[in-house]
Amino acid sequence: MAAPRRSEPWIPHFILVVGVAIFVFPIFFVLIGSTHDASVIGRGDMPLTPGSHLIENYAQAWSLGSGEKVRAIPVRDMLLNSFVMASAITVGKIAISLISAYAVVFFVFPLRMFFFWMIFITLMLPVEVRIIPTYKVVSDLGMINTFSGLTVPLIASATATLLFRQVFMTIPDELVEAAKIDGAGPMRFFWTMVLPLSRTNIAALFVILFIYGWNQYLWPLLITSSREMETIVIGIVKMIGTGDAQTDWQIIMATTIFALIPPVAVILFMQHWFVKGLIETEK
Repeated sequence: MAAPRRSEPWIPHFILVVGVAIFVFPIFFVLIGSTHDASVIGRGDMPLTPGSHLIENYAQAWSLGSGEKVRAIPVRDMLLNSFVMASAITVGKIAISLISAYAVVFFVFPLRMFFFWMIFITLMLPVEVRIIPTYKVVSDLGMINTFSGLTVPLIASATATLLFRQVFMTIPDELVEAAKIDGAGPMRFFWTMVLPLSRTNIAALFVILFIYGWNQYLWPLLITSSREMETIVIGIVKMIGTGDAQTDWQIIMATTIFALIPPVAVILFMQHWFVKGLIETEK
């Protein structure tokens, strides 16, 4: 006789639903607010149903970025700045970390581990600790209000280097010796063996680092004084006035929804590779 089926436990599911509701409700509230006009939001009695100003608010935010009280650049320009910054930071961090980890693991040179531990120690130095000297260097190089100034100081990553080093150390020595016997040089071994074995880890890091670059606030705030170079995160903050009477909340909420789309799209598009990179090694 077949054993009776166990009923699904409802407590974990209930807790999960409550947690999702807590996180989703603010986003839902912003989405609903972006469909109403300023008078409805200003009265403080905004309903939880969509309004009739969705197309108007989103078109105004996208093409103008300004309302009756808000003065900003178009959201499309801020999104482009953020996308360029996040993409450059992500690709730069992954490329530099791959090369540095490859050198540490597969090459023997003087002070190899010293340099690795120097990289590792920088994990204890957050951006806020080195923000002043970094700003001075960028300023002296004339990189204020430039994409290079936004991205170059942030493209080195000790965390990614450490993770790739651990991945590379799992590659068997027999595989390295077989590649040498077949006449594969360092670059060929890197492109044909190491890089394919690291693709899931690269995908997982791509998601994490893209969101890291997209959400940057302190560094873009310091390095950009021109409105044309503002990222979407900085733009939203500067759109908020000193009080409700000086703020077009419907434009800000529409801009916030626009700001959520790229990172969410990256997560959804790379979800399979992201999870695979975190739980599998494929070695």
